[in-house]
Amino acid sequence: MVEEPIHVTDSAFEKSVLQSSLPVIVDFWAPWCGPCKMVAPILEKLAKEYSGKLVVAKVNTDEYPEWAGKYGVQGIPTMLFVSGGKVVHRQVGALPEKMLRDVVSQFMEVVTTN
Repeated sequence: MVEEPIHVTDSAFEKSVLQSSLPVIVDFWAPWCGPCKMVAPILEKLAKEYSGKLVVAKVNTDEYPEWAGKYGVQGIPTMLFVSGGKVVHRQVGALPEKMLRDVVSQFMEVVTTN
């Protein structure tokens, strides 16, 4: 079981995210992005807490821009909430931990009841 965010390349995106049997939060980020740095520790906590139920995938848009382009990501951080290969929710910008946790729990409710 994965207890920390996985770093995903353009070539691995389809297998790691779109074909994942678990719901995935994809965090499009870059090392120079301040708000991305604020969200990172929260996503690390969530990856640990939801281990076995949810995957947190991080895509460095400086190194791997292909999928960010395909999904029309214009600002970072952008988090895509993906289940069964489909984007269920898109969150643009950093959120405080409580709000991000609320979004994640709603996402998990939606994807586990279907």
